[in-house]
Amino acid sequence: MKKIKVLVVEDSLLFQRLLVDNLSKDPMIEIIGVAKDPYEARDHIVKQKPDVMTLDLEMPRMGGLEFLRKLMPQVPIPTVVITSLSDKVFDAIRAGAVDFVAKPSGKDRSQIESFIQQELAAKVKIASTVKVDRLKKTKPEYHHLNSLAPGASKKVIAIGASTGGTEAIYEVISKFEQDIPGVVVVQHMPPGFTNMYANRLNNQCKVVVKEAEDGDKVVPGQVLIAAGDKHMRLKKVGGSYVVECKAGEKVSGHCPSVDVLFQSVAETAGKDAIGVILTGMGRDGAAGLLQMKNAGALTVGQDQASSVVYGMPKEAFKCGAVMYQEHLDNIADRVYRLLEK
Repeated sequence: MKKIKVLVVEDSLLFQRLLVDNLSKDPMIEIIGVAKDPYEARDHIVKQKPDVMTLDLEMPRMGGLEFLRKLMPQVPIPTVVITSLSDKVFDAIRAGAVDFVAKPSGKDRSQIESFIQQELAAKVKIASTVKVDRLKKTKPEYHHLNSLAPGASKKVIAIGASTGGTEAIYEVISKFEQDIPGVVVVQHMPPGFTNMYANRLNNQCKVVVKEAEDGDKVVPGQVLIAAGDKHMRLKKVGGSYVVECKAGEKVSGHCPSVDVLFQSVAETAGKDAIGVILTGMGRDGAAGLLQMKNAGALTVGQDQASSVVYGMPKEAFKCGAVMYQEHLDNIADRVYRLLEK
């Protein structure tokens, strides 16, 4: 079995040691080098050609974000960012990082070791399967021209994503106008980051974007993003759609879970819904999207060519849940065409 060659870039010698010792316990991972800053990292990359790099964002001499921006257009390497609670991580994803993990804030060594051996190791293995493309060229801004069908404003759009999803969701909702029906989103992400992500999108998009709170109404022109540690379900209260946001056990390996959201949309909105499943590892959302389709909803899946990880959309397509398979660039257009019918 060919091992995944990993370069660890981390300026804290203590955390560097923890990363090396605990990632090395995974039989699929081989640490081929450590670097305390991007300059050392560059030398390792040239000599040893790692399959995956873990990267701290806060480093002396040159920060991880600046390093990514310089590195990725020239030598694309699947990168998992390790970060404290900072919205810089979304710039890192835009610069080409595959995924990120939140750096443990506590001092409990056993918890930190467990986090590295489980969560970080899993992300490294996922990253090793990704073909990192050269940075995309800027696409022209999209405008939909046709008017929506009568009653379209009463519909609900549900979107689910995981690895690669922060950029994929942006690509979709940045093309939504204020006439778009209410949108509910699950993106697998740690607590704290979902609020920063929602605020970031709110500043970049024409629609209102916010982290969902229990009891929020689902209204046209607004996108609600599930909090990083709560399941989000669609409910109907007095003729209006609202969201219920509650902590709970992981479903399909996640909290929030795309399956939980999609299943609630199937039960509550039925044929008045559109389901969209985007890039991500695993199968969360496949069963829920099929339930939506069976309830009369229209369903869209991202295609393999445009997915960072063709896992969740693939499982949904395989089980017959996807009615329209689209390149990421075309998904917003497809949603509008479905609303214009």
